[in-house]
Amino acid sequence: MTIQILHYEFLGPIKLSEWGPPMEEVVYVLFSRIKDAFNILYVSESDKTNEADFFTKNEKFKCWVSHGGSYENLYLAIYPMWGSQKEGREQIVKKTVTRYMPICNMES
Repeated sequence: MTIQILHYEFLGPIKLSEWGPPMEEVVYVLFSRIKDAFNILYVSESDKTNEADFFTKNEKFKCWVSHGGSYENLYLAIYPMWGSQKEGREQIVKKTVTRYMPICNMES
């Protein structure tokens, strides 16, 4: 399954609780789900990771749960960018945040 954000095709969304490493270079989006609608909570990027607690140890995790209602209500979509540089991923994050203004990107 895919979801289009701006003109990018993201893989997912899947329940965050079902995600497991490894993950290559990606831009990722965290959503909450209300019935059949997905609400963007947070957008960021990552290098490769093998850490199983990559998302739960994120400094914004409490914001995601607070605005998503529960951990089980959080969903993840990724845009793979294998071999990409951080700057390229950050450009997509910036465009997405500017367009959708996700609550957990806006809170400091």
